[in-house]
Amino acid sequence: MRSETDKMLFGVCGGLAQRLEVDAIWLRLGFVGLALLLGKGVLLYVILAIVMPKAPAYADAPGGYAGI
Repeated sequence: MRSETDKMLFGVCGGLAQRLEVDAIWLRLGFVGLALLLGKGVLLYVILAIVMPKAPAYADAPGGYAGI
């Protein structure tokens, strides 16, 4: 699910980072790297922003339901 609290544009990296239990900065750097090297990072990000559902506001709260 896309994050509502840890987001820069649509919350894709924040949501993925929460699900994978990694820091969101690494995913953001990965998307930028894909965009610069292969040109696929932007397309992948947009597809994920459309496909991934938006998380409820309480899902990002500490101790809140994460939908897992």
